[in-house]
Amino acid sequence: MLKPASLEFAKGIISTAYLKDPTDPACKDDPGVQTWRAFMDKYYPDGDKTNSNNVYGYAVAQTMVQVIKQCGDDLTRENVMKQAASIKNFSSDVMLPGIKVNTGPDDFFPIEQMQLMRFDGEAWRLFGDVITGEVGH
Repeated sequence: MLKPASLEFAKGIISTAYLKDPTDPACKDDPGVQTWRAFMDKYYPDGDKTNSNNVYGYAVAQTMVQVIKQCGDDLTRENVMKQAASIKNFSSDVMLPGIKVNTGPDDFFPIEQMQLMRFDGEAWRLFGDVITGEVGH
């Protein structure tokens, strides 16, 4: 998205992230990214591995699997909804270290943490600690 405007002009832009970037050379040997790549190769071989929506979809699917595991044998709508609102400290393979999914009966915002990143003209570079910002109710 930055290429049309010229990467040079994008230098210094700051944004946030909560997912790993499989195009980042720093993630090349990351076990979670390798698992995601193997998943893509098997189930979506024509999928674009540079499209962050594919990483996001994988993280969402892993979170749903966690909800189903928490349900046990009770897969009623009521229990699925209860478990979806009872996730504690879950992290997908493709979430940045320290990012956790947490929900509660009155807290339906699963991700309330991010890490800052700065574009250096070639790639995004993470910096600082994971920051938490709870959403008001």
